[in-house]
Amino acid sequence: MIAKRLLPALVATLVCGLAQAATPAREPVFVGTDAPMASNAIYFVLTDRFVNGDPSNDHRDQGGAHRTWDIPVPDAPKGESANIGYLGGDFQGVLENAGYIKGMGFGAVWITPIVDNPDEAFTGGDPVSWGSKFTDRGKTGYHGYWGVNFYKLDEHLPSKHLDYRQFTAGMHQAGLKVVQDIVVNHGSPAFTMPVKQPQFGQIFDKNGKLIADEQNLPPYQLDPVRNPLHRFYHAYDDLVQLSNNDDQNPAVLDYMVGAYEQWIDEGSDAFRIDTISHMSTAFWKQFSDRIRAKHPGFFMYGEAFDYSPDNIGKFTWPSSGSISVLDFPLRGSMGDVFEHPHSDYAQILDRLYLTNGPYQNPYELVTFYDNHDMARLNATDHGFIDANNFLFTARGIPAIYYGSEIGFERGKAEHEGNRNYFGQALIDAAPKSPIYQQLKRIATLRENTPALQRGLMLPIRFAGQQAAFYRVYQQGDAHQIALVLLNKGDKPATFAVSDKLQPGQWNPAFGGKAITVADDGTLKASVAAHDVQVYLLDAPATRQDLVAELTRLMEERGHPAR
Repeated sequence: MIAKRLLPALVATLVCGLAQAATPAREPVFVGTDAPMASNAIYFVLTDRFVNGDPSNDHRDQGGAHRTWDIPVPDAPKGESANIGYLGGDFQGVLENAGYIKGMGFGAVWITPIVDNPDEAFTGGDPVSWGSKFTDRGKTGYHGYWGVNFYKLDEHLPSKHLDYRQFTAGMHQAGLKVVQDIVVNHGSPAFTMPVKQPQFGQIFDKNGKLIADEQNLPPYQLDPVRNPLHRFYHAYDDLVQLSNNDDQNPAVLDYMVGAYEQWIDEGSDAFRIDTISHMSTAFWKQFSDRIRAKHPGFFMYGEAFDYSPDNIGKFTWPSSGSISVLDFPLRGSMGDVFEHPHSDYAQILDRLYLTNGPYQNPYELVTFYDNHDMARLNATDHGFIDANNFLFTARGIPAIYYGSEIGFERGKAEHEGNRNYFGQALIDAAPKSPIYQQLKRIATLRENTPALQRGLMLPIRFAGQQAAFYRVYQQGDAHQIALVLLNKGDKPATFAVSDKLQPGQWNPAFGGKAITVADDGTLKASVAAHDVQVYLLDAPATRQDLVAELTRLMEERGHPAR
């Protein structure tokens, strides 16, 4: 017989137990990243080379004896060209084509640096010749990476009624975020000029006051102890003849934080950081902390031009500022795979680093296959299509270099046409390109599919001409499992997937009949040559081995020691 004094406690226990039994267990969270930028594929524009929307800001007479307008690279092979002068691209040209970019399925535009650059062509260094590298003699700052006043817009970019604030507002109205390319570690070329040129090797503050000047001296001759104008720089060289900002000088940090906070206030949504590996992780920790103190969660990704994941991964760690990076290691494997038709998809698998890898979060890396600093992808139309089908379905935030939607100047390096002028005529004709058509198809799917934007990635098969993997996003009321099937072969491929396959009705994203999968069933599908199919199941993950594997992916998503 139960004592009366024990009955209340027993009843409470029974009620609590019944309540718990009636309450369904909370579903586990399966998310690759919740960073808002992950929703947006990025279109990378070298602004001066995109479209000349406003000829009135061309400044074609600038530079005098060292003119800045239209300077062809000498000794070009017949029928080819490259240029190291300004060619007129500007904010107006980008904004007028915002619909073109958005219409392809992109959510953000990465533009090259907007800050003021020198008003003459550089006379020092080694002369530029066809195909040369690390040569700057005769070149201008058309690319934007030679800043002299980081608070001031370069005069080639804005128009009478279109400053940077108005430009970003117009892009936002068109549904596009603006990623501003920023430079912190260097300014303009600073020494080896036969006669010192104005602005080169100099930095000016917000009010136009000169605060740093290398005075055309080789770095080892700088005297930061006695000359205040030398204190902004290291007394040793780094990249060619570029000034080398001292990351241990608090004045450098203050100047750069102030400048880039100004541009955030005028509408920048994210930063791409040039040459991030040329400054210490301690500097980047301070920089990111100060930026995010005013702009929590502000997204930044850096360029460490290095194919070693150990070397670039450290920038993503919290101790280094939690700055994402461009995924060079994956890019290396993508080049190997998509430039060579008979390559093996397995070459990509070990560069995904989905568990216990070198990155704080591999899903926040910006993925790409070429850019302005390397030769463009040297692939066939099919190679570009296959590369895009992978890029827009795999983990990471895809970035496409302007013109790649039509295979523009494929295989060309910097002084061989990589950065050539694109222009309105090519944009208007782009929809006829099969590369464009298939890019729009897969990019639009990603734009409308949460699992492809931010879901965990679970590889099933990477071998030969085929790849198959899941992307799974499960959080709150959102449940989506995507099964991606890739075929880069010249013939249709048959897939039969049963590994960890969740039962239910799988709907093909690109049309066709839904496939109902029973418990322990198989999904069979045919994918055309150089094509992709994505099957979607809008349901929570319940299959035991799938849930177990997704749980492991969540637990081991980042660097094991971070």
